[in-house]
Amino acid sequence: MPHIHRLPDLLVNQIAAGEVVERPASVLKEVLENAVDAGARAIEVQLEQGGVRRIRVTDDGCGIDREELALALERHATSKIASLDDLERVGTMGFRGEALAAIAAVARTTITSRAEAATHAWRIDGSDRSIAPAALNQGTVVEVADLYFNTPARRKFLKTEATEYAHCDDVFRRVALARPDISLQLAHNGRVTHRLPPSPAAQRVAALMGDDFVAQARQVEADAGPLRLAGFASLPAYSRSSRDAQFFFVNGRFVRDKLLTHAVREAYADILHGSRHPAYVLFLELDPAGVDVNVHPAKIEVRFREARAVHQFIYHALKRTLAESGANRIEPDASSTAPQHRAVSADSMLGMAATSALTGSSTGNAGTQTWHAWSAAPARQGQLAMEAASRSYLDFAAGARPVGDAAPVQAAASTTAWPTRTLSADEGAAPPLGFALAQLHGVYILAQNTHGLVLVDMHAAHERILYERLKTVLDGRPAVQRLLIPAVFSVSAKDMAAAEECREVLAGMGFDVSTAGPQELAVRSVPALLAGAPVAELMRQLLQELREYPATEVVTTRRNELLATMACHGAVRANRQLTLPEMNALLRDMEATERADQCNHGRPTWTQFSMAELDRFFMRGQ
Repeated sequence: MPHIHRLPDLLVNQIAAGEVVERPASVLKEVLENAVDAGARAIEVQLEQGGVRRIRVTDDGCGIDREELALALERHATSKIASLDDLERVGTMGFRGEALAAIAAVARTTITSRAEAATHAWRIDGSDRSIAPAALNQGTVVEVADLYFNTPARRKFLKTEATEYAHCDDVFRRVALARPDISLQLAHNGRVTHRLPPSPAAQRVAALMGDDFVAQARQVEADAGPLRLAGFASLPAYSRSSRDAQFFFVNGRFVRDKLLTHAVREAYADILHGSRHPAYVLFLELDPAGVDVNVHPAKIEVRFREARAVHQFIYHALKRTLAESGANRIEPDASSTAPQHRAVSADSMLGMAATSALTGSSTGNAGTQTWHAWSAAPARQGQLAMEAASRSYLDFAAGARPVGDAAPVQAAASTTAWPTRTLSADEGAAPPLGFALAQLHGVYILAQNTHGLVLVDMHAAHERILYERLKTVLDGRPAVQRLLIPAVFSVSAKDMAAAEECREVLAGMGFDVSTAGPQELAVRSVPALLAGAPVAELMRQLLQELREYPATEVVTTRRNELLATMACHGAVRANRQLTLPEMNALLRDMEATERADQCNHGRPTWTQFSMAELDRFFMRGQ
């Protein structure tokens, strides 16, 4: 019969190292976080052979007293927490007191440190715990050499030098992004790869993420009571094929959390293609008591006390930021040259025609209809929207000519006097997207604004306009379709529990769900727009989302997929010749529409060519 016995301290530390020290990057993370917690204003990192041969971190922090050097290498010895209350309000990067002991158990470790009031520094050897005087002006130097020298089986799992260095570089970048106020330097095999002086957050982000990212990103600033979100979120045009440019920090700590990732993904759902990934650097700040950081060995996952509030705050903050059209960020210059075609009001011909299609009114009175004037009862909205999918959205104005009879814009231009004078101040400034000049091959609209040339994909732009208007019309409590025969299907025990707990949430979405058996649910009503969807599949997906996340957008996503299809089919097609008033109407509607920079599939709808870019292309002034 085996007997219970205590494990040797070295073996205990090596077991802990299996959780804490996965690779050289894990060592660098722990040591860098200790330097930050020590109040360092300057940190230097030196790596050899991807960190496998040597990791050396030098900081100018508060240092460690001689009497505490040996204790620093013991398990569960720390200066950062002292009680359970401290653990529940952790404000430092490290707090468990395991990292240095685990590192010393699998690598040759030395620590040289000089406390602020000490006359000189002291060095401790991690293998035999011997302490000797040393020379150091200020702070601490942690040197870790020959990782896994005493556990060769673990060393075999390490990758190539280039791969291990790449992981170390990622860790360095995360700390540098989180603390732009600290000077940081990284060198590999004697070559400096990063030298970052203290700088504003935007400058530090540009240095590490690139100027292209900052140019293609929106700055995020949102406050809601104890929650604050700041940082940068990229536009869809800067989307990536992988998640390598996603950085989320909670109280300065880099995390990979499912709840946060889900909130970000939902915010991008309407503007980004499903196979692409956004790039972002986001910082969430909240009371340390509202987040538990002690749920993962590497402290890379967290748990929130008010998970739903955090999810919804991030989702809505990002959605608002990304919804603003880039056209409205162009500052108009009233002194610029622009055509005299006047801007059509929000009640434009495009809106009139779409309203006519939705309401079933004839084109003869389309001029008196507007989107905002349409006030169908909620019970009729789903039916009217569905009817709209089968109607044509191509009649832009009352009495518009058939497509086959439409005269090309170029021909119209030959009989129309094109204005060439400067827009006077009393006429008002040119709108952000300017005024239409012509149509190119029935696909693109060319417009002139105060900055230069604007090129618009008319189908993509009109598709977004129709889509956003359909969503606006159908916002609020959804119309409900009662099922003649309830949909009964089997579910797991977890789904049964989720259905019971979230009964009110489901009812608010338009679902009447009840128990039909020990492991069966019955659905008696669904949202009217989703009446044709497979109920069992939809409910299982919805319940899974409700189990994993406190807030879900599954129903909204399904509804929006249908509306996006309707908008795509209803938008103006290629080779449809438009008149200048029709083109200007489209430009004005783009300026008034959220998320007008991308179509429903994440593709850009317009681009700007400045006069400087055009001059460079034609070598003017050279």
